[in-house]
Amino acid sequence: MADQLVGQSIKRFEDDALVHGAGHYTDDFNPPGTLHLAIVRSPYPKARIVSINTEPAKAAPGVVDVITGEDVKDLGDIPIIPLPGVKAPRHPMLCQGYVAAPGAPVAAVLAETAAQAEDAAALVEAEYEPQPSVSEPEAAMAPDAPKVFDELENNVCYTVTRGSGDVDQAIAEADHVVRLRIDSPRLVALSLEPRATLAIPEGFGRGLTVYSSTQAPHGLRLALAQSLKYPENNIRVIAPDVGGGFGSKGGSYREDVLCGFLAMKHGRPVKYVATRSEDIMTTIQGRDMAVTAELAAKKDGTLTGFRINNIANMGAYLHSATALPPMFMLNMAPGCYKIPAASATAVGVFTNTTSTGPYRGAGRPEAVLAIERMVDEMAHELGMDAVELRRKNFIQPDEFPYKTAMGVTYDSGDYGKALDRALELAGYDQLLKERDERRAKGELVGIGLSTFVEPSGGLGFESGVVRMERSGRVTVVTGSSSHGQGHETVYAQIVADKLKVPIDHVKVLHGDTLGTPAGTGTFGSRSAMTGGAALVVASDRVVDKAKKVAAMMLEASPDDIELVDGGLAVAGTPDKKVPWQGVAMKAHLSPPPGEEPGLESTSYFDTRGASAWGSGTHLAVVSISRETGQVTIEKLVAVDDCGNVLNPMIVEGQVLGGLAQAIGQVLLEKVVFDSSGQTLSATLMDYAAPRAEHIPPLILDHTHTPSPTNPLGVKGVGEAGTNGCPPAVANAVIDALSPLGVKHVDMPYTAPKLWQVIQEHSA
Repeated sequence: MADQLVGQSIKRFEDDALVHGAGHYTDDFNPPGTLHLAIVRSPYPKARIVSINTEPAKAAPGVVDVITGEDVKDLGDIPIIPLPGVKAPRHPMLCQGYVAAPGAPVAAVLAETAAQAEDAAALVEAEYEPQPSVSEPEAAMAPDAPKVFDELENNVCYTVTRGSGDVDQAIAEADHVVRLRIDSPRLVALSLEPRATLAIPEGFGRGLTVYSSTQAPHGLRLALAQSLKYPENNIRVIAPDVGGGFGSKGGSYREDVLCGFLAMKHGRPVKYVATRSEDIMTTIQGRDMAVTAELAAKKDGTLTGFRINNIANMGAYLHSATALPPMFMLNMAPGCYKIPAASATAVGVFTNTTSTGPYRGAGRPEAVLAIERMVDEMAHELGMDAVELRRKNFIQPDEFPYKTAMGVTYDSGDYGKALDRALELAGYDQLLKERDERRAKGELVGIGLSTFVEPSGGLGFESGVVRMERSGRVTVVTGSSSHGQGHETVYAQIVADKLKVPIDHVKVLHGDTLGTPAGTGTFGSRSAMTGGAALVVASDRVVDKAKKVAAMMLEASPDDIELVDGGLAVAGTPDKKVPWQGVAMKAHLSPPPGEEPGLESTSYFDTRGASAWGSGTHLAVVSISRETGQVTIEKLVAVDDCGNVLNPMIVEGQVLGGLAQAIGQVLLEKVVFDSSGQTLSATLMDYAAPRAEHIPPLILDHTHTPSPTNPLGVKGVGEAGTNGCPPAVANAVIDALSPLGVKHVDMPYTAPKLWQVIQEHSA
């Protein structure tokens, strides 16, 4: 075995089955007697339900049941995370009386096959009375705007303001002030596997087992218990292989609850698998925030004040964490910079559209985009190099922990180091020379930077179990649930190192609430920091007990026992050694006095809200065709600091995945609604996703600033690509267009949009 497994690029154990098509996803499970669920959905953004005739559907072949809102009126609504000041309108399993968003469910059909259920759903006769609706949040805030929910006074879900210092004075007394409006387009999570649920009732009402493509099995179990009004300890949730989540599968959905309700009603398994269009229209979507920002500075470039106002589109129905991303944005509004006076306001607004919520980054990309666009605009205003303006205002390494004007404490960082490394890898001085030479020939070429911070881990506890079996093999159980992050490999690396055992002696289990301790889930770049830390603590406890057992066996003091490869020995006397198998057997059969049998520990690690703040610098070079408006990303450099790196190969994969989704946001993706809220981009013929051809040449690297918030010294990196890349490309695009006098253009940078901009500024 290697001296140190943590830090090595060990190939993921999970991948063999997945790349050979031997994975097991929710739709792969087909217990005998499975019924299939199809949903009847509203075609209107807002409407009164006049009547629903289910008789034709009930008479269709294979149909077992057809239900409407009246049949499930006693179920609880979809639970949400309770937050102060947030209005929470009803979110029933099937709509009763009215619908507030396109695709809202009004009836459910249960049949022997999926095709029969879909055919019968088309026979349900629902009559609606369309009502005035609204799709844009700023329009929804107008006094005379149609109400999304008639029972609410207005369409504002909440307003939250944070900050400190006299921002008004800072702006009034500044030598220079720049102002921009910066919009982030609404995006679809677009997991390869659409949402899927299979609910299996146990005989005699003894329980319910639910297979689901979820990111948080324990969270889903709690939500199902609340909505079904059924004992939580009678529900088992299993997350098998999950084909992507990106935040959108973190909470519960109506279909999850309906599957459970109908399974228990009929005593047969019930399965729901969303079609691609259903998944696009009804799974929570990301971003959709409009920021207005002001940045103040002295003549020498010292930043003195920053103010942002963020209007966020909540959609209609609140899901578990719909309200959170705009609030996350407030925490990191000042970015990497020492800005003494800062204020940030988030306004969540209801509209008659699909619900929004966490999507890879969840408020972080919008915050980085705002401050980084503003810093570039200030550099242009001052006639100052954008690199030097950043350097001048960075929080310095010796100033950590650093409390920002937003009241948030950054744990550690060295922002200048990542910036310098990115400039070196890019060949920045040469790039500037080449850009100017190409501009002289009439080309539209630009260079853009983004320096950023991103929080991770401060979203609750995580759990871990380490058990040394009597065979000397190790079983690891984590409350965290993997859906592509590489938990089975990384957690095995951590525990194998702590116990000094071969990594193939460690088995990692997850994703089943029956056999795992309560866990919070996998999202927000938190797994290594919290789940990994829990396993460190549990491993240390196992070692401490093992030393007592070995001391008894070797007739030595526990203080003289040390770990060696494959077992324990007396320090300085390597021949006095006992293997793990012997220690484990002894611990089970006759432990030391006062100790319980076995060699096992369970740990719950909680950062108490103290996030680890990763950081980095991304640099982009773009060119834009004058004739077509087509953007080409010619080079992309990403230098990230995620603290201590546990597995470089997995970190690289996380960064690559985030960059691919970021490039989709930058160049292609946007959910489009008509003025009423009707979705116009509900298929992959209408919603453009990134392909391999859109990914430019990439240069990736890392700097390392360990975090003091956890024993591994790690920081999250899963969202780094979506945080750092979009502002870098945005700044590069504006730099390319700056010779035309263009100040700002919002993403996505589609060819038709930029062609129009070029025409307007070339006249």
